[in-house]
Amino acid sequence: MIHHWNYFLAIEEDLERLSRFIEFDKRNFDCFSIEISRILLASGAEVDVVCKQICKKLNRSSSAKSINRYRDEISAAYPAISDFEVLYPRHELRLTPWSSWNYPNSVPIWWTAYNKTKHHRDTEYIQANLLNCLNAVAGLFVMVLYLYKEKAKLGELGPASKLHFSEKYFKGVAHGGYALSVVYDL
Repeated sequence: MIHHWNYFLAIEEDLERLSRFIEFDKRNFDCFSIEISRILLASGAEVDVVCKQICKKLNRSSSAKSINRYRDEISAAYPAISDFEVLYPRHELRLTPWSSWNYPNSVPIWWTAYNKTKHHRDTEYIQANLLNCLNAVAGLFVMVLYLYKEKAKLGELGPASKLHFSEKYFKGVAHGGYALSVVYDL
């Protein structure tokens, strides 16, 4: 089963709906709202779960339970993950949600925003802005691809993402079951 892919697609659907009301444009990156907060919180929570599963997949005895431990274990296995560029082609945006992992002891800005929003929503509500939300969902996209790396290589993650794409790892399109999917060579 590919529960985490389906959950990602559900979050992506919410993000797509948001794009009808807020243009995904650099001029709106500081925009914040209840809906953006909700999508950021859902994405961050799912990133936490998926990263933990990747660590367990890499090492059954992994006890990673924090973003710093996830960074150490996942980056060791997949050093290129920090340079994984996610495109929002419809909106002409390019994001690198894990780029902070190029630096020791660094966490993504959007992850910090997620935690501040989760724990201090009364004072940190503005952290749930469009840029952090887009990066969080893009970060989830990357991690889910790595969690299901084998299926991604075979084009078995379907249906395909509507908003997210990677030029570097794109290897074609597959038709599996009832939907088109993208083949990614990670």
